[in-house]
Amino acid sequence: MEYTRLGNTGLVISRLCLGCMSYGDPSKGMHDWVLTEDEGRPFIRAALEAGINFFDTANMYSDGASEEVLGRALADFAQRDEVVVATKGFLPWRDAPNTGGNSRKSLFNAIDASLARLGMDHVDLYQIHRWDWFTPIEETMEALHDIVKSGRARHIGASSMHAWQFARAQEIARANGWTEFVSMQGHYNLLYREEEREMIPLCEDEGVGLIPWSPLARGRLARPWEASTKRKESDGFGKHLYAAAQEADEAIVRAVGEIAEARGVERASVALAWLIARDVDAPIIGATKEGHLDAAVAALDIELTPEEIERLEAPYVPKPVVGLADPRPFRGSVTVKG
Repeated sequence: MEYTRLGNTGLVISRLCLGCMSYGDPSKGMHDWVLTEDEGRPFIRAALEAGINFFDTANMYSDGASEEVLGRALADFAQRDEVVVATKGFLPWRDAPNTGGNSRKSLFNAIDASLARLGMDHVDLYQIHRWDWFTPIEETMEALHDIVKSGRARHIGASSMHAWQFARAQEIARANGWTEFVSMQGHYNLLYREEEREMIPLCEDEGVGLIPWSPLARGRLARPWEASTKRKESDGFGKHLYAAAQEADEAIVRAVGEIAEARGVERASVALAWLIARDVDAPIIGATKEGHLDAAVAALDIELTPEEIERLEAPYVPKPVVGLADPRPFRGSVTVKG
């Protein structure tokens, strides 16, 4: 396993991060393809044995069950001081006021509940899952600063927002002497490269770590274009993310397959190798079947040629920005009439 430091911090992370959305309770939350605890624990253990020390979850994955599964597995299989645990707040946990968003009240409640489920007294990286259009960013950044100063989180990060929003948040923190974001968890892969326009250059300029989500485009880059899975058929969010540029996407997937076949490696290894070469800190990978972790680790040893990179990148066409927070009210929000 290769290791790096997260952004400009001293935090040492593996070049792959295991995303834990797939582990929890299939009866809870939005996803019926989630593995049970007994099914998911072997993948967490295998990741540790492969040298992965970076794990990402969120309070909304299986309505919190993902955090519970991860916390118990790490307690059994790892030394807490050797692993890096990241979780997130923002998305509502009940359909009621103050049960979501990035307000001071919501974030304080969310971090305490996450720590209780994880069975930990702190996380190494606490992230806002999306931008909150209804809470002043000053309130959010001060709350996150106080969470860090209280010892409940070592660092803070953000996920999927406009570059101007991220820049504004950083500048407000800087101006007030508050804790700044050290990482950006953005949507980035061969089928969705819009982060290259503004967010990635901003993060590189500021020394912010990049930990992309969906590096295999919800599995689309890991299988033939016409292949289907239970997740693909039931994943409404995935269908929304990749609704545009179908012909270009198919050409990219075909190129991934051709290069993988020529090299005698898995498709996922090729797609991840391309992403790792883009100087991201650690793609957030998923693992639900035998071979998923092996294919991800193998990507670290693949150096694509300039010609292969050109074949992978050439079909891409610009796409609408997707995956950000909807500015319309969400479940758990309220309309204030003055």
